[in-house]
Amino acid sequence: MPQPLPVRPARPDEVAAASSGADAGIRINVFELAGGQAFFDSLVDRFYQGVESDPELLALYPDRDDLAGARRRLAMFLAQYWGGPTTYSEERGHPRLFMRHRPFRIDAAGVDRWLRHMRAAVAELAPPAPVEARLLAYFDMAAAAMRNTE
Repeated sequence: MPQPLPVRPARPDEVAAASSGADAGIRINVFELAGGQAFFDSLVDRFYQGVESDPELLALYPDRDDLAGARRRLAMFLAQYWGGPTTYSEERGHPRLFMRHRPFRIDAAGVDRWLRHMRAAVAELAPPAPVEARLLAYFDMAAAAMRNTE
């Protein structure tokens, strides 16, 4: 009888195809499972609709009258992080998220506002459950890491 293949831990940009059956142990790229670049573009668009309706959060953006650049950078970053094209790094170098956000005063209330809009965007798009879980866990961790003010 053939021995089952060992199941390796998932990389951050992967989810298990299935927990049992023929697809058990197969890892799927989150970028692809979510729907590719179109998913991340839509996620970022929905997120920024929330940002634009939130004066306190919008005040953190230096170019609040034109968020096109911020939208593009976030969509490129998220796509790359989850296994898509490396356009973000090719254009901007290493993400260095904390360093890039350091000039902005980000307190617990700002983290909560950011998360509220990002969670709403994820909920509205309703990705497959494993994708949603990975996205939300990442956003919780990343948002908390950006806090730089009491």
